[in-house]
Amino acid sequence: MTTTVKMTDLHPPADDVRADVLEGLQAEGQKTVPCKYLYDARGSVLFDEITETKAYYPTRTEMSIFDRESASIADAVGPRAAVIELGSGASLKIRKLLDILDEPAAYVSVEISKEHLAQSAEEAAQAYPDVEVQAVCADFTRPIEMPEIEADHDSRLVFFPGSTIGNFTPEGTRAMLARIRELLISEADAAIVGADLEKDPSILREAYDDPDGVTAAFNLNLLERLNRELGADFDLASFHHEARYNDQKKRIEMHIVSDREQTVSVAGHRVRFGAGETIHTENSHKFTTAKFSALAGEAGLRLDKAWTDENDLFSVNLLRRA
Repeated sequence: MTTTVKMTDLHPPADDVRADVLEGLQAEGQKTVPCKYLYDARGSVLFDEITETKAYYPTRTEMSIFDRESASIADAVGPRAAVIELGSGASLKIRKLLDILDEPAAYVSVEISKEHLAQSAEEAAQAYPDVEVQAVCADFTRPIEMPEIEADHDSRLVFFPGSTIGNFTPEGTRAMLARIRELLISEADAAIVGADLEKDPSILREAYDDPDGVTAAFNLNLLERLNRELGADFDLASFHHEARYNDQKKRIEMHIVSDREQTVSVAGHRVRFGAGETIHTENSHKFTTAKFSALAGEAGLRLDKAWTDENDLFSVNLLRRA
């Protein structure tokens, strides 16, 4: 059976990517590139592979929470929900959620990697023929206009699983939660947001620098993307991946480290690197339930429920408008 999924294409234009990358690489002090640019087609596939490694606990832990708390989650959300997933990736978690919910009415998948989005949305439509499926290719970290949901539904559920909320600064987390709040338009609406919890730094370091090198390939793939899309000439053999734990800020930082002094051309601009200088590509902040609840409150949301695993590694949080 062939299903046509309605696609709304709001992908950032190439000029936006160029401007963001050059601004980050030419900044005084720490060089950066926004982590959203890690997720081209290959990067998205590599991230899916990361979630299957033994060292990367967040995905399997979150899925175990959905399994254990399925009845409680379904009861909290209610029937006939229209689910909007931000950063859907391979859409594995949405299948778990749609299986749990009582007669879900619609599913809107929002993802920045268009190829990955098209495939995963099509697979979801095939798997759930009674659910309206739409795809929105967009940068969900910016305000976006959601397409109209045609299916009759009783409520909206914004689904933001995984540990992506930790990729932002505290200010960015509040802003992201505020954007989620804007998508909740009635008292019946809710959001389910994943949050990784504070834990032993040794567990975190291994999770973000797995022995198989999948995370390293994911991080360094950013340089391949810049070479391909912006005409850069990064020599990947002269850089390596490094995961660092920042105890003061309670976060893992991913860096691409220059192994030597070198100059790289990016979009016609020359960028100099010293030996050991890095490109900071991603943060992954870790939370306590109290800290997450406080940030949500500052964004106009209240924490109704927080489900955790038996080892308190991860939390699944139900939020409503305050």
